[in-house]
Amino acid sequence: MAQVLTFIGKGGVGRTTMAIAAAKRLAQQGERVLLACQDPSPVMGLRLGQPLGITPVAIAPNFEAVQFSAPALITQAWEEVKAREAKYLRFPVLKNVYGQELGLFPGMDVALALYAIRGYNLSSNYDVIIYDGAGDLNTLRTLGIPETGSWYIRRFRNVMLESDLGKAVAPFIQPITSAVLNISWSWDNFANQPTEETQELLNEGRNAIADPQRVLAYLVTDEQPEAIALAQYYWGSAQQVGVSVGGVLWNRVNPSAEQVKDFLPIPSTSLPTLPGENWDALLAALPNFRDTDHIPKPLTIDTTARQVKIFLPGLTKNQVKLTQYGPELTIEAGDQRRNIFLPPPLTGQPVKGAKFQDHYLIISL
Repeated sequence: MAQVLTFIGKGGVGRTTMAIAAAKRLAQQGERVLLACQDPSPVMGLRLGQPLGITPVAIAPNFEAVQFSAPALITQAWEEVKAREAKYLRFPVLKNVYGQELGLFPGMDVALALYAIRGYNLSSNYDVIIYDGAGDLNTLRTLGIPETGSWYIRRFRNVMLESDLGKAVAPFIQPITSAVLNISWSWDNFANQPTEETQELLNEGRNAIADPQRVLAYLVTDEQPEAIALAQYYWGSAQQVGVSVGGVLWNRVNPSAEQVKDFLPIPSTSLPTLPGENWDALLAALPNFRDTDHIPKPLTIDTTARQVKIFLPGLTKNQVKLTQYGPELTIEAGDQRRNIFLPPPLTGQPVKGAKFQDHYLIISL
């Protein structure tokens, strides 16, 4: 499996420059690299000296690049949706709806890009896939789709099964599914197979996000106070979706000791100005993107100590809210919510106390 590497930070701080530099550096080290660009404009092609398309093109030894096209990606994804429908329905209803005519809603392009990256990952053609996207909160939320989607399926399926409506329609499930589907379900195993397939896909994504050797982000900032503040905010927001942050890249600036301290325990790397197209000095200054041993875990659950520790750097105590509805804990921080499913013997245990200490929210059960 490849490592997916992305860069987050304020627009204009040099995220795309970092993506290109990382691709060049890793390719020179013998890694098979794919640089995946979200921007459909010709800018990336101009910077790489070669036009890009919707299929990977060779830029240098071990270095390929691709430019995502949302209309092309939705067409491809729709064909997979129709194939899945045909697998279950005896008389498919989507066969006369074509991917080439589908419109795009806001945010769909990023989700489609993530699905495309999964496909490139499964191809085993690459050791590292560098995603040059918007590098903002929407990017982080998209990376959190496996976690959020898994919760929605688990929670709402149980709600339906336990509801009065569910019990009322239960006797009709078997005859209806036998008539319209290629398989027969009872209420006890209602939608088990497609639900399990979806859960397996989401769990695959959750496991990848939780492993910094599979998914890793780096913060990029310059000397602007706004850029630094936003990098800190994105750092905490990344933890809410389980994305590991390997360090801070200070583009064209030497950070002060106080600024470096604000981002501890992750390291800060000062990078020189890129003079023209001479990349050598910049490449030499880059950190080792494969070194992930120093990265704090976003979530640690200690059943023996009956504690849950959530790493929430860049956020203050007033920006973090803890609630408990039912057996799960809900953490609201960084304009996002994260539901934590507790393992036995902590399942359903009430919160006895919580404190915010050294970037960690420590919850006692």
